[in-house]
Amino acid sequence: MKKPYIELRTRNSFGDIINTYFLWLKYNVKPYTNLYLRYNTVSIILTLIGSYLLVTGFMGLASRDFRFGMDSGGNNDMYLYGGLIVLIVILGLTAVLNYSFSSAYVVQYVKTNGNINHKTVWHEIKKRIGSVILFIIIGFFMYLGYIIVTIILAFIPLLGMLAQYAISFTLSAFFGLAFTALFIGSKSVGDALGEGWTFTFSNFWRVVFYGLIIGILNFMITMLILSIPTFILGIYAYFSIESSIDIFTSVFANMVFTIGFALFILAFIYTQTLSQIANGVLYFNLHEEKYNIFLRERIEQIGANE
Repeated sequence: MKKPYIELRTRNSFGDIINTYFLWLKYNVKPYTNLYLRYNTVSIILTLIGSYLLVTGFMGLASRDFRFGMDSGGNNDMYLYGGLIVLIVILGLTAVLNYSFSSAYVVQYVKTNGNINHKTVWHEIKKRIGSVILFIIIGFFMYLGYIIVTIILAFIPLLGMLAQYAISFTLSAFFGLAFTALFIGSKSVGDALGEGWTFTFSNFWRVVFYGLIIGILNFMITMLILSIPTFILGIYAYFSIESSIDIFTSVFANMVFTIGFALFILAFIYTQTLSQIANGVLYFNLHEEKYNIFLRERIEQIGANE
């Protein structure tokens, strides 16, 4: 049975926007996830490698500490730092890929009324790769400014913490909206940033609270995904300790914790992509609210049919 198309170009209330996002997930999460896994095959493999190096290094250092230096720490340090570097690089590159993928996907979803061709999604990403790189460079420097501001705000009790959260959600929404705008038409990076800025600050409180609620709900989804492997790891660690198994030197324990840690990282990455889908849903709502393009098209069609 064909899945119903969820129209995103509507003027909705705050609660209806959130409902639209989860309604979209209900009918589209399977095809979206299948394509997501296809695009992230390499990053998943590299995440497993980075997790293995990191877990191996950590457990080796822990074993050395518990055994009062009996094990050599040189290789453990190399594994730990190597795994950390690999994961940082992979997380950065994967975030760029997935933000582009989610933005292109949701834009193509609207453009084709839900009949998405995976080749078109990849074509849209390749066509804008230069703009995406420039966008990321600008975003990097803005993020450095955000870090400086948060350090200053950290010295202000309570109000500083609230301001930090507000700035974080605002910046996240701004980049999410601007990234979506980048994949519509032939906008330049400046035009996309300008449109993201306009939509964010002309609907400030709606955008901030939307980001807060979506963040909480996506976090709950992540915890649900991780609940089973976390339970399995907890049971394994408990019975290993009860059986006096040295989990720090066990190869099997190393593999188990590597897979568990990799699943945690991959779930976090997947939540990022869902957050950008949510930003896409918000973008089309705010765009329609400002320009009424889809509404005018429907009115014109009614007039033409009559």
